[in-house]
Amino acid sequence: MKKITTVIIDDEAPAREILRYYLRNIEEIEIVAECSDGFSGLKAISEHKPDLVFLDIQMPRLNGFELLEVLTEKPEVIFTTAYDQYAIKAFDMNAVDYLMKPFAEERLKEAVGKALDRIPGREARAGVSGNPIGKLPSPLARIVVRKGNAINIIPVDEIRYLEAQDDFVMIYHSSGKALKQQTMKYYEDNLPSDRFARIHRSYIVKIGEIKKLEPYSKDNYVAVLAGGEKIPVSRSGYKNLREELSF
Repeated sequence: MKKITTVIIDDEAPAREILRYYLRNIEEIEIVAECSDGFSGLKAISEHKPDLVFLDIQMPRLNGFELLEVLTEKPEVIFTTAYDQYAIKAFDMNAVDYLMKPFAEERLKEAVGKALDRIPGREARAGVSGNPIGKLPSPLARIVVRKGNAINIIPVDEIRYLEAQDDFVMIYHSSGKALKQQTMKYYEDNLPSDRFARIHRSYIVKIGEIKKLEPYSKDNYVAVLAGGEKIPVSRSGYKNLREELSF
């Protein structure tokens, strides 16, 4: 069985020791390096090209986010940190999971399972539930939105459509809607292209939500969604839909 090569990067020795202890019984995992700072972590990732990295965020000289930004080929990443304020940024960077220290062994197994599900050719096994931030960027699996003091995670499967609103995007999903400061271009590039289409400069729609296209004037259409919403379709958007829906 091919092992999942793994690097641990954390400036605290006890944290590395706990991770090593918890990972000892997960047979898929092979720890190939442990690093105490971001710079040695960069060197280890370059040398070993691991499948998975456990990455602390707050480290001297080079923090976890800065380390990721330097990499051109990114492995799967599970963040491990004592701080909750970085969760949104972590998930925006398509992290597998975000573990708050101290975390239980079962919580770690859950995170590893998610990583196994995202690594091509791997399947999660019983007892370990679970795409790399990888060689090619993986499609988003979820969108994280802060609302007051709460952090809401919206699975991509629940998104119906997105609407541009100045410097924000309104995300309409199965449980309601949420406003996120982000660009439409970001979502156009990162949502699964086989499931979402940009049909207008202001709208990205889940293809499965579209029930029909209706003409409303010469050479112009609206997309009628499952919930009855009518979304304008630009000429380029119509071309995109024709290619996706093969009509």
